[in-house]
Amino acid sequence: MFEGLIPFSITTQSDPPVIIKGLQTPPESSLPPLLLLHGYPQTRHIWHRIVPQLTTKYNLIIPDIRGYGESSKPPSVAAYSKSTMAKDMISVMNHLNHKTFFVCAHDRGARVAHKLLVDHPTHVRKAILLDICPTLSMYEATSQDFATAYFHWFFLIQPAPLPETLISATPRKFADLYMGGRGGKRLEIFDKACYEEYAKLFEDEDTVHAMCNDYRAAATVDLDEQRADLKEGRLIKSPVRIIWGKKGIIEKCFDAMTEWKKVVDEGVVIDGYSVDCGHYIPEEAPGDVVKAINEFLV
Repeated sequence: MFEGLIPFSITTQSDPPVIIKGLQTPPESSLPPLLLLHGYPQTRHIWHRIVPQLTTKYNLIIPDIRGYGESSKPPSVAAYSKSTMAKDMISVMNHLNHKTFFVCAHDRGARVAHKLLVDHPTHVRKAILLDICPTLSMYEATSQDFATAYFHWFFLIQPAPLPETLISATPRKFADLYMGGRGGKRLEIFDKACYEEYAKLFEDEDTVHAMCNDYRAAATVDLDEQRADLKEGRLIKSPVRIIWGKKGIIEKCFDAMTEWKKVVDEGVVIDGYSVDCGHYIPEEAPGDVVKAINEFLV
């Protein structure tokens, strides 16, 4: 699935120890680095339809973000603040000798990328964010339609061990029902081998706890940090493109471009549009993502 890619294992934090694992293309000095970040409840495997089309154009770095896949799963909620997860990515890229880089990120990974853009503006050249609005704007504009479609936002943040216990009681069934529903009741949008990687996440208790804490952090420390960023004028300073699924909840419940323009500094390039798919854009519409990367990340 990722033929020719090289595994990496990088310690990004010592206390508690955090190791980020992932894959990279063989480094080529003449190619620009591109960091690809996945979302929930997935792993680096979401990029399998995109990577083969980019290996001759970019140095690709494809990690499992902390809490997911093969990367470390620290136990606290604070460990999953997006500012902390953004520092992981800076450590990874510095270790791989990429001082500046492009980013394309989906779902939770796009929330990490948002914080990368705000906290580390000199490192990110340009970014493409897939199928999200800023976390603060989504929580503040909660409607019945949003809460119904994104029920997991409100389920996973419940105090431990409530969601962990319910998920772990029937992990495979939860995966099938959740991901089938988010995919328009179409699990067939996923490659079978990839889907097995995603389903396995729910069978590991440490991963389930980590994923819940990712969402608990989003509903607490991430909101506090975004409010502070806005109050103190810390805005996105790198060009950014926003892409969302025409059949998804961002299209239905939010004005994506209006919300993103609120967090982008004056004069910074921002554009965006919807594509004809649901939430899982890298797997449902890989050609659109590749096209955007080749057009925008130049």
